[in-house]
Amino acid sequence: MVENNSEKGEPIVLVVDDNRQNLELLLAYLEDVDCKTLSANDGAEAIGVVKTSSPDLILLDVMMPKMSGFEVCRRIKNDPKTADIPVIMVTALNEMGDIERAINSGTDDFLSKPVNKWELVTRVKTMLKLKHVTDKLERTLAYLSEIEEHTHAAKSG
Repeated sequence: MVENNSEKGEPIVLVVDDNRQNLELLLAYLEDVDCKTLSANDGAEAIGVVKTSSPDLILLDVMMPKMSGFEVCRRIKNDPKTADIPVIMVTALNEMGDIERAINSGTDDFLSKPVNKWELVTRVKTMLKLKHVTDKLERTLAYLSEIEEHTHAAKSG
């Protein structure tokens, strides 16, 4: 289970883009969201940040050198420790095949470039709320399971 950063304060949003101007623009847009931001300049760096920081949401560029956003997303979603982190792919691609590749790699949502600030802010806030509720539900279910085990053990013993 991914650690919930929201309980320690602000949720963490990781922004990944190899284009410095795009990265700075997205980070500036996120100033209107109550969150801490981290950034990565390529896919490999993003994977490292995810492992060390457990972000609550990832904004991920698709077209990057070395490792595409598709591959980064696939790796995040295939790792049980990070699979629950929502990923919003940010892309200039709009071909149906590209959308299908993004879905197959596990993305949770899309934003098209050029990014509209209010659309970005709204989707990020929505995804962070959803992540918070999902994390809370997982903790509640784990707690109930623990109670059930203790109850069962008490009856058996």
